Amino acid sequence: MAKGFNRTGGRGSAPSPGGAGGGMMQKIQRLQVQLAEEQAKLAEETVTATAGGGAIKITMTGDQKCKSVVISTDLLKDADPEMLQDLILSVVNMALDQSRQLASERLGPLTGGLPI
Repeated sequence: MAKGFNRTGGRGSAPSPGGAGGGMMQKIQRLQVQLAEEQAKLAEETVTATAGGGAIKITMTGDQKCKSVVISTDLLKDADPEMLQDLILSVVNMALDQSRQLASERLGPLTGGLPI
């Protein structure tokens, strides 16, 4: 049998709640609190993307919630539906990318590069 396996007590046993394992749990709990705080801050921060020379503007939060869509009335007068759809799709994707980048910048140091 391999050393350290299937023993009771000694070095092969699980750490006691007050031992080294307890410190790790405290660190994990602190990290969870920090992540929750940063996620709450992200929900308040916004990014804005524009397309069509500013004719369409999307504002999104750091937690990927769309807050506003502004479309210029001049664009509505002259735009055909396909062009308008393409512009909206483009600007929504840009806003999502910016929001994800913001989240990555804020949460990355806490998650050590793990996907969130």
